Amino acid sequence: MAKPNSKPVYRIADLHESDRPRERLVSLGAQVLTNAELIAILLRVGVQGENAVEVGQRLLKKFNGLGGLHRAPIKELMGQHAIGEAKAAQIKAAIELGRRLTVESPGERASINSPADAAALVQYEMSALEQEHLRVILLDRRNRVLEIVEVYKGSVNSSQVRVGELFKDAIRTNASAIIVAHNHPSGDPTPSPDDVAVTRAIVQAGKLLDVDVLDHMVIGQAGKWVSLKERGLGFA
Repeated sequence: MAKPNSKPVYRIADLHESDRPRERLVSLGAQVLTNAELIAILLRVGVQGENAVEVGQRLLKKFNGLGGLHRAPIKELMGQHAIGEAKAAQIKAAIELGRRLTVESPGERASINSPADAAALVQYEMSALEQEHLRVILLDRRNRVLEIVEVYKGSVNSSQVRVGELFKDAIRTNASAIIVAHNHPSGDPTPSPDDVAVTRAIVQAGKLLDVDVLDHMVIGQAGKWVSLKERGLGFA
């Protein structure tokens, strides 16, 4: 906080060294920084009346956190005070790099050992989608991720989903098991009757094709998700 009668702090460089996000990152590690401080490193400078950390705080409040920044169209982000095309692009690029970290290289394949593992793999991106998408996580015999494929975009219901389509890539890659995931754009991951009906059909088809269906995840927003397997819906 600025001292009485002191010059307002608008630049990161004007902060005390112990308060500068970049220096704190170097000395303490990125994990100790707040979201606003990480955004401030991207922005570098603030504007009249706000330093970069305060601009980051304002953006997070405006868009309801990192998830909201992820979902926001870049034009809307550019419309915020102090955020032009370059800064908006930097923020979007950083978020995209974070998303891509969820896609492991073949030599470092993620292993799914719980519903939480599956949710963590897809929720960052799927929670931001404005339409329903259905994706299939293909797994080998050790439950390591082979690939994540998108099968449907649009309403996911029992009358529209062709169950055979969900297993096409599993057969192509010789996957031993699959996990199905779809999102609810409303943000509420509570399974619908159609979600349960689709799950039941997928499980039955998996038995016929000798491909284990380990779970069906419904992804909401704000880190919320539901495992139909855990709730015993469609797997009985």
